[in-house]
Amino acid sequence: MRYVNGMRGSAVAVVVASAALAVAGCQPSGGGADTADGGVTPSGAVSSAASSSTPGAPKPGSSASDSSTPYSSPSASAPPSSTHAPGGSAATCSAGSLKATARQAAVRPAGTGTGAAVVEFTNVSGRTCVLEGHTTVAGAGNGSPEMNVPLTVKRTGAAAPVKVAPGGKAWVKLTFVQVQGEADGYCVSGSAPVVYPTMVVRLPGSGAHQVALDDGQFAECDDTVTVAAVSAIRPS
Repeated sequence: MRYVNGMRGSAVAVVVASAALAVAGCQPSGGGADTADGGVTPSGAVSSAASSSTPGAPKPGSSASDSSTPYSSPSASAPPSSTHAPGGSAATCSAGSLKATARQAAVRPAGTGTGAAVVEFTNVSGRTCVLEGHTTVAGAGNGSPEMNVPLTVKRTGAAAPVKVAPGGKAWVKLTFVQVQGEADGYCVSGSAPVVYPTMVVRLPGSGAHQVALDDGQFAECDDTVTVAAVSAIRPS
């Protein structure tokens, strides 16, 4: 009985030792994966490489909703550039987008000269644009705006942007030093009256425009003009 029990005890010990060796053989040596050069890559690095190969992939142990940097599709296109100026306002009217005409004003200083004129700007483009400010003014001969004589400008009224829709209009009123008397008249200052067939008016950012009166020529004194700011209301 003692011999049998001893054999059984030895057999049990052999089985236990074999199982332990089998378990040990299943474990990776050094806790990593073998590399081609015989070194060992830490297992943590394998996980990091796998997760970094996919843009926006969640970190190990986190769900997709935990990712702090969502993946952005490379096919997403940028928004189209705006056709307006910064702030969402319409762009300033270009010289080519405007047609300018002039007529003698109904309300003007007493005298025999022009007295005052209204310059009308019509938006002939297909887009809304903005006019703003006071014009400069110069007297010129027909077809010779480069030979103009700049007038001294006195500004009146606060400048404010005026939006002009396609086909819409804005106005500027010019008031001159009036010629007095009959025939060729005279100037109160003692200077000689001047007659200009056309005037060149220039708006900030909107170019220069040569205009002629629809009922005569510009006759004025002292080469001085009072200029009202661009208005959305037709002046009289």
